[in-house]
Amino acid sequence: MIVDLERCVGCGKCVEDCPLGAISLIEEKAVISQKLCVNCQTCAKVCPEEAITKEAEPLPGRVRCDACPIGCEIALGKTGACKRFQNEDGRLVRTVPLHTFADIKDIVGPDYEEAIRRPLITAIGAGTTYPDARPAPYIVQGKSDGIDVVTVVTEAPLSYSGIKVKIDTDKTIGEEGAPVLIKGRKVGHVTTEEYGSKILSIGGANLLTGKNCFTVARTIVEIANREPVELRVKKGSTLKMQVGKAPVIDGEVIQKMRVGCGSASMGLFTPFFKEAADEVIVLDSHLTGLFTEHAAGRYVNARYSGIQLRGRKSTPGRYFQDQGHGWGGTSITNPLEIIAGVDEEIAWDGMTLLITETTGERASMFRWNGKGFEEIPLTAAAQRAVGVINNTAQPSRVSAIYVAGAGGSARAGVTKYPIKLTQAVHACKACLTVGGAPTFIFPGGGITFAVDVERVKRGAFTWVPTPATVAPIEYTMRHDDYIEMGGHQEAMKPFDVVVKDLKKVMV
Repeated sequence: MIVDLERCVGCGKCVEDCPLGAISLIEEKAVISQKLCVNCQTCAKVCPEEAITKEAEPLPGRVRCDACPIGCEIALGKTGACKRFQNEDGRLVRTVPLHTFADIKDIVGPDYEEAIRRPLITAIGAGTTYPDARPAPYIVQGKSDGIDVVTVVTEAPLSYSGIKVKIDTDKTIGEEGAPVLIKGRKVGHVTTEEYGSKILSIGGANLLTGKNCFTVARTIVEIANREPVELRVKKGSTLKMQVGKAPVIDGEVIQKMRVGCGSASMGLFTPFFKEAADEVIVLDSHLTGLFTEHAAGRYVNARYSGIQLRGRKSTPGRYFQDQGHGWGGTSITNPLEIIAGVDEEIAWDGMTLLITETTGERASMFRWNGKGFEEIPLTAAAQRAVGVINNTAQPSRVSAIYVAGAGGSARAGVTKYPIKLTQAVHACKACLTVGGAPTFIFPGGGITFAVDVERVKRGAFTWVPTPATVAPIEYTMRHDDYIEMGGHQEAMKPFDVVVKDLKKVMV
């Protein structure tokens, strides 16, 4: 990398962000160590004065890494920007050797044994004992895989609870952090976007103790029980949604979720794009891809088209875009708006251009006439490429994860020593399930869990106006471990007796 000393103001941003510590400030000017620099261009991207540029020619004696779009040029004995690969005698070697599972099994830690993975009974319909000092409603002893096990169940009111809602769409629904409302009352917010999906956080301890607490509790439960709800993002979209079904955003039923970003599409469909047109642009609000400039296009020797895209360039052929209600979740409503310019010295008459979305739902084709692009019908090869994208895109749907803390007083209904239950859960000696469904236990203190609500019987979640949501909680463990943790032996009943009594009730 080359520093223009006239432009450099010595702000030090390049020093802070250089991944290899290759830059220092000397007399308030950036100085780059040529021994360490790999031309990753991080410094150029953060320089507010545009004082740093890449050298025109590759650095001599370097090996170019192709493990990612950056393309570091690595000197002998040095590593690339990610520090994963090192130049050893002119070849790139991973700095960490391949690991077998045996190498890391102690780090991964124990897993549940099969006998305690599933409860003898669920907590659905079990009821709740209050105060918690009393034993849980059902403490059942039985056999599983020939091993004596105990399942303790309760329908626990959980004031630390909420639900994360995943909406498969590239449509813009509102700004990250924007409040989510139901009939004007705040029940959550838009949180970090995940791959191909928007995420809402509904509820949580703070909202469950706020002025809209009952609305919040009811909304969590309705979503968890897969009932339809209608929400509005402040200064954003109206959402009609139901877990397991396609979302309706601003009145539009969302049919498909994207297959990946525009850059990922380049790698996914390389042979189809090579055949489809001379140039292919995949519009996406995260990363828009330009095929002939992208590594995938270069891999198949695609001829560069001379097209330049609008947006902030990440690496060759990959451009960050804004968000909006246009193509690919961008603000672009006319696909040609993505083009910032065309190098007429490089483009050629008759050059074809395919522009599509990451769902393949919209696509247009154009031909360069020397002065501009004129729209033409999609060729058979272009239709095939768009069809492959569309067929690869999965149906859009709404899903949800219920998250709550079970590390509170409800543990007293399981054992006289609650900390021992917490320790057993984290040691995989006590398996927590919700309505029989497996859970993910958050690391760290307490018992915070997450469960896919679609694996729990519809209607199993309720709420009480304390307020709190109520979830069916089961703990299953070996009988010996239950006795050791100070479990309520006096309340224990044989599984056969409990089932027999249950049948009597049902009759």
